[in-house]
Amino acid sequence: MEKGILIVISGFSGAGKGTIVKKLLKTYDNYALSVSMTTRSPREGEREGIEYFFTDQESFKREISAGGLIEYAMYCGNYYGTPRGYVEDQLQAGRDVILEIEIQGALKIKEQIPECLLLFVTPPSAKELERRLTDRGTESDDVIRRRLARASEESEGMEAYDYIVVNDKLDECVREINGLVDAARRAPVRRKAFIKEIRDELKEFAKGAE
Repeated sequence: MEKGILIVISGFSGAGKGTIVKKLLKTYDNYALSVSMTTRSPREGEREGIEYFFTDQESFKREISAGGLIEYAMYCGNYYGTPRGYVEDQLQAGRDVILEIEIQGALKIKEQIPECLLLFVTPPSAKELERRLTDRGTESDDVIRRRLARASEESEGMEAYDYIVVNDKLDECVREINGLVDAARRAPVRRKAFIKEIRDELKEFAKGAE
């Protein structure tokens, strides 16, 4: 069985990352979602162990010390991190694991796991991003301004990603991402076992020709 692909999805707050991930999981059966740990408070409708593992800063720091996180980062005053065990188990089982994390964490994972696939989700324009943040009605004007300022900072790191995905029409965006994952499966960096197998066979043929 081939190892699954680690897919890191990042993007501006309000770009629709969460909606995209839910649609991917509902539409295709090859994905597994890695649930992140966070010290922020749950939003309305969020459930423990489903959207996030919610914890306090002291407990989070203990996980850091124990090496239980693949990555972690501070975002808007709260810690976010990726539990190691679940991710490794799912990849070994051949599942494609989705991490929905911020840019700081994504770049740390790329350093540790160069063969991971980095996707950056953005709306068609900054104006549309502002509209989406405003329309969801969950945050104050001050928080929205901070999120837009943060988005400006994050835009400086977009070139580090493998692909930029524009989330204009949800269904098209989801199909595009699945297509990118399918293509990534064929990249040499993710076909090392196949390359070794065929290379060894060819060496045997070469010996017979000597």
